[in-house]
Amino acid sequence: MHVMEDSYRKKMRLGQDGNALVQLVVINAVLFALMQFVYVLYAMSPRSSAGDFYSTLFNYLALPASLDKLGGRPWTLLTYMFTDKLVLRFISNLFWLWVFGYILQDLMGNRKLIPIYIYGGVAGGLLYVLAFAFVPGLKPLIHSASLFGASPAVVAVALATTTVAPDYRIFPMINGGIPLWILSMLFLLINFSSIAHGDSGAYVSHLAGGGAGFLFIYLMRRGYDGSIWMNDVFDWCNDLFNPNKKKLARSPRDEFYYKVSGTQPFKKIPNVTQQRIDEILDKINQQGYRFLTDEEKDILKRAADEEDL
Repeated sequence: MHVMEDSYRKKMRLGQDGNALVQLVVINAVLFALMQFVYVLYAMSPRSSAGDFYSTLFNYLALPASLDKLGGRPWTLLTYMFTDKLVLRFISNLFWLWVFGYILQDLMGNRKLIPIYIYGGVAGGLLYVLAFAFVPGLKPLIHSASLFGASPAVVAVALATTTVAPDYRIFPMINGGIPLWILSMLFLLINFSSIAHGDSGAYVSHLAGGGAGFLFIYLMRRGYDGSIWMNDVFDWCNDLFNPNKKKLARSPRDEFYYKVSGTQPFKKIPNVTQQRIDEILDKINQQGYRFLTDEEKDILKRAADEEDL
């Protein structure tokens, strides 16, 4: 691994602008804290109770199992994956999201995590509703059941990360490291064992989330990147609300100089300019190191060699 790549990875830290993992964790944590605060207000109010909180606000954010109710609350297909009321499950989800999300960003850059999270959550929600609509054993519970929590989305992130690099090593000081697939098996075991007995709908949603994560990587390896359109939408919204944000300037062409060597009198080599290095690091941030061309990797290597002189 090149020195410049190591340098880049050290910059992906808590508090860094545009860190998708930090954004997801913060959004989940803030919304969970806000929901708990509102719950306390309901419980302390003489005109309402904790039950009123669940029958009004919470139920309008959780995903209903009924297709009829979903038709009146379509936003719940997205809001449910950021809504939870079980403290231990919430903490567990954030922990596993951080573990697998960090590895995923390390392998694929900063712009795949949120799309995979959303794809997994949406797939889990859709199959959950369809299961209650068509599975005879679930139909009697359709009017009272609802789905909430980030579990299907986190399972998607875990399966996507494992699909990318199942032999990725963690804790290398322990006999050369533990393969990522072993950690994933442990996560899935804990995840599925924590589902309440008889809650078949939750099992279905988790399986759908994991399938979405695997399918995302499968399709990407065949040339279809499902994150592009979603990131374009995010960028458009970001530019819309930040019109004065400065964009990274792109050079219309590379600058070259000629270097004399023993066997090739005129070898054209790209200049190692700070602007060029910044562009390459930005590409790593957006797509991942493995998407660099040989020329870009060579530029980073020469830049690292010049720093060592």
